[in-house]
Amino acid sequence: MKKPSHIAPDGSLVMVDVGAKAVTERVARAESRVRMSAGAASALREATLPKGDAFVAAQVAGIMAAKRTSELIPLAHPLPLASVEVTFEWTTATEVRVEATARTNAQTGVEMEALVAASVAALTIYDMTKALDRGIVIDGTRLLEKRGGKSGAWSAR
Repeated sequence: MKKPSHIAPDGSLVMVDVGAKAVTERVARAESRVRMSAGAASALREATLPKGDAFVAAQVAGIMAAKRTSELIPLAHPLPLASVEVTFEWTTATEVRVEATARTNAQTGVEMEALVAASVAALTIYDMTKALDRGIVIDGTRLLEKRGGKSGAWSAR
């Protein structure tokens, strides 16, 4: 069995040393899904929510969150992000798919940044629509693909 990368011989946690790794372009895409009532979906779609346009707020929140990933995830490395994109797509009349893409040129990947961006954007949609629907469900948060680095490309099926 392979030794866990974040555990020292004494059992304590360590941040992985990426100092000797090559700087390469790295890209990751992640998604979250937000399901809500027809009334909440209508207000979200028409930007008539009591708190304003949730898509604008969620897009900014996702980007900001990606930039702060290393403050939220204890062993994540701070990364110089080249770009973060957060987009939205209605998959059904009551479900929005949030997709986040993060890019960097660094010694480690941006999977966590993409996942955090998608998650926080979904949470922001929840926050802004909860007055109309307390039963909103956020699920399906997952990595869709990653490229770059020693391990190469990976894509979800």
